[in-house]
Amino acid sequence: MLKVHSVCTVLTSFSSLCPAIYGHLLVKAALALALFGGRQKRTDKSSVPVRGDPHILIVGDPGLGKSQMLQAVCNVAPRGIYVCGNSTSTTGLTVSLSRDAGTGDYALEAGALVLADQGLCCIDEFDKLGNQQQALLEAMEQQSVSLAKAGIVSSLPARTSVVAAANPIGGHYNRGKTVSENLKMGSALLSRFDVVFLLLDIPDESHDRRLSEHVMANRTGKGRTSSATVTRTSTELETSILLQHSTVPLSERLQVPASESVDVIPACLLRKYISYARQYVQPTLSPEAAKTLQDFYLSLRSQSHSANATPITTRQLESLIRLTEARAKLELKEVATKSDAEDVVEIMKHSLAVTYSDGLGNLDFERSQLGSGMSQRSAAKRLVNALHSHAQRTNQKQFDLQMLRSIADKMNIKVMDFQGLLNSLNEQGFLLKKGPKLYQLQTI
Repeated sequence: MLKVHSVCTVLTSFSSLCPAIYGHLLVKAALALALFGGRQKRTDKSSVPVRGDPHILIVGDPGLGKSQMLQAVCNVAPRGIYVCGNSTSTTGLTVSLSRDAGTGDYALEAGALVLADQGLCCIDEFDKLGNQQQALLEAMEQQSVSLAKAGIVSSLPARTSVVAAANPIGGHYNRGKTVSENLKMGSALLSRFDVVFLLLDIPDESHDRRLSEHVMANRTGKGRTSSATVTRTSTELETSILLQHSTVPLSERLQVPASESVDVIPACLLRKYISYARQYVQPTLSPEAAKTLQDFYLSLRSQSHSANATPITTRQLESLIRLTEARAKLELKEVATKSDAEDVVEIMKHSLAVTYSDGLGNLDFERSQLGSGMSQRSAAKRLVNALHSHAQRTNQKQFDLQMLRSIADKMNIKVMDFQGLLNSLNEQGFLLKKGPKLYQLQTI
């Protein structure tokens, strides 16, 4: 029987998930929620089920521990599959059809997503998948993999959470560009991730000192972590932590004081606990938790009313519900409370703050996943205005590539990828591509 006091240890020390990595506490918290997962809903047999497995994407500069966190999550998952994007094919992810040379019979061979059914699929080097990323669209939303080949039509279940890690193009994340531009990833696939985290390698003297001390302590065997015992706190301390749950933010509750040592929960015990929670605990939302999530969703909708802003849809609301149910599962609760919803809202705010930040600490929802970053968006607006002025003077709405470059040079519009700028304007409906090097200006 699993002891209840281990729950508080899981709650207050997400360092057990990957003790070798310093910091990134809210990222580890989100990864823990992905391990527990939400509740899959189906109103009746004829309806389409609503997935309960959250998907998480970690984007960041090299050397920040993304791969280690993925491997740690895969090791403690009751069913976990780890694959690397630079050595994976489309059939290796989904399903392939093979024919026996002797009998001539066809057989289906399951890929990573099918093998990770009712578990976790960790995909490292996600940006190296290239065109193979499109194979994930069906599996991540419909949680199934379909195959139609050689007269065989089949659909296999892929009820799995996808946890992916990706490096930006060029090796360093450019804050002037969006996540989509940094990864060269389509918005359709990017929108299927419930939470997107950015890990940036920013030099900071105090943080670098603490990080170096943590690494040296682990290497010399003098770290603050130990796997000898599971219970590190008394009942009184655990009770005080739970009482602070509704008042102290999650980021502060996850901090471990310098005077305390952390007793890491063994992976085998953590795996059993997660397996028990996934199988036997199916929490529902309380009215207070539902109201908290609804208010946060409506506030996001009110901030993204601009035509150029990223659309905040019910997909984000479903993500909040899934993560809140997972947060309740973490404590084996049958009802998700308001405090669970507030923790999830804090994780989501952290994700939005780094994803849509304009580099000055402000949220800019016009940094659309489909659109462009700050510099390119400014250049796009100037180019569209120049084209409108030229069209009014000459009554000409079609431009070839050479003329577009000439107009951009006259307006002193300099971008590194001019063809990418035109493709972005084409996707947003400002320019209509009429031929290989011919575009037509769309009037409002």
